[in-house]
Parts: sequence; structure tokens; C-alpha cells
Amino acid sequence: MKPFYFKIEQNVQVMVIPDAAAHVDGHPVLTYSYTLYEVPSGSPHPGSAYADALLTPDKRKNHNYFGTLVFDQTNGIYDYVCDGINELSGDQVQEIIQRITHYRENPTLWRI
Repeated sequence: MKPFYFKIEQNVQVMVIPDAAAHVDGHPVLTYSYTLYEVPSGSPHPGSAYADALLTPDKRKNHNYFGTLVFDQTNGIYDYVCDGINELSGDQVQEIIQRITHYRENPTLWRI
């Protein structure tokens, strides 16, 4: 999927790479994951090909990787998984959740 970008507190530029997966465990569940990276100040927004290349098991070693937000459609709950070098503060995670929710509720923002 195509990444999207925004700034959060302390002028941190974030690249969000959305992904979705369907699971069946007695009932259908749709889970969305959003892989989060920092875009260094002054750097141009990387394109989709670059974003696709980041989605590897080695992403945890990338010094710009912030972790992953997982949204469970069934329960409407976000879960932040920090499994890399950098960790977001609780306030930063909340702000990112608000921004992603805004994108989810306004599909014209991400229409290709």
C-alpha cells in the first residue's frame, strides 16, 4: 500500500506504511497494521518502492523504525508494538492513532 506522511509533536516527520490481513479463527477478523518510520528532517518523502523495501524482518535494525500499530477491526483497539531501536512516547502514539483514524475516516485523503 502507499505510505502516507505527517508530523507529530517535536516536529517529528512520520512515514506510515499501511497493511491489512484477514484471519479466521472461528469467525472473521480483519486486522490492519501500520508500520511506522521517522523521516529525517530535510529528507524528501520516500516513494512506495522504498517503503516496500522496508517491510522485511530486518526492519527492527533500521534506526528510523518506530514500531508497528495494529488495529483490530473486531474490537476497535489499537496496539503499539515497539520491537526496534526507537520507541515512541505515549503522547506520540496517541497522536499517531488520531492521525491514522482521521485518514481511515476520510478515504479521499488516500485515494490514488
